[in-house]
Amino acid sequence: MSERSGHMGEISVNSTALGRLLTDSTKVRARRPYQQAFAELADTYQGRPVSEVLPLLRRAADEALLGFTDHDLREQAQAIRSGEPYVLRVRVTQAVSLASSR
Repeated sequence: MSERSGHMGEISVNSTALGRLLTDSTKVRARRPYQQAFAELADTYQGRPVSEVLPLLRRAADEALLGFTDHDLREQAQAIRSGEPYVLRVRVTQAVSLASSR
């Protein structure tokens, strides 16, 4: 997909956070996968102002424990407003172990 046919974004997530982007790996009932939340917001809020969609995307990202930047979320909100497809490139990084070797 070219940038002209839709919005594109790119994030880096570590391998432990990847599941929160696509599926509910936490098994917490109140949480839902971000992908699902984004699709629901896109269906419901297409054509609405970015300022109205942005806090809803932030809440969904926070619930999924994803660290999207304000710029990332603004791009996503603009795609929802315009009704254009949004393609998110995800770069998976290796999870960092907090245990130190001695």
